[in-house]
Amino acid sequence: MNKKPIGILGGTFDPIHYGHLRLAEEMLELAGLQQIRFIPTGNPPHRDTPQVPAKHRSQMVQLAIADQPAFVLDEREVKRTAKCYTIHTLQELRAELGKDQPLCLLMGGDAFLQLHTWHEWEKILGLAHIVVGFRPGFTLEERIHSATPALQQHYQQRLCDVNYLSQHAFGGIAELAIPKLEISATLIRARVAENRTIRYLLPAVVANYIYQHNLYTPC
Repeated sequence: MNKKPIGILGGTFDPIHYGHLRLAEEMLELAGLQQIRFIPTGNPPHRDTPQVPAKHRSQMVQLAIADQPAFVLDEREVKRTAKCYTIHTLQELRAELGKDQPLCLLMGGDAFLQLHTWHEWEKILGLAHIVVGFRPGFTLEERIHSATPALQQHYQQRLCDVNYLSQHAFGGIAELAIPKLEISATLIRARVAENRTIRYLLPAVVANYIYQHNLYTPC
């Protein structure tokens, strides 16, 4: 088997910004992905409730990715009323796309080191690969000792290169060195609340949407 993988990038995207988009673009290229599905979360179990409703977060993602054909909005989680767990999303995608389609769950190094706190986390690698982006000069190997023994074991046994991702449907852990843009959704929300500019932190169409709908402004 040799199929281009489909990437899965979840998050609250509250709002989506250039940090998300640059990470996705780098992973698309470096991991040889055919597509990345942006999946805004609806009711995240590990994070605070998003500041703005799902309909706004989804629309901002759609605006942000409109000019990149390989980026696709997937709204399955924002349509759920129950807690959104990654394992359930991956099970749905696997059922829809078939057993032979490689899937890659995309995340940063900090998220990977907390993977053991996710619901049914050990089942994830039976459904998808995990592709971890980290800043150049840093590797997971330097920090994996801080993880649980079970996660350390998975890391040591499953670490692979990017070629493995297209040759197998799931089960690998790949690392990619990706420069990180020092932009956060928290910073953007704070600047909007303080009536400060957010230009060049996120696409202009997203900034315009925020202003048009008075998002992140104090009540």
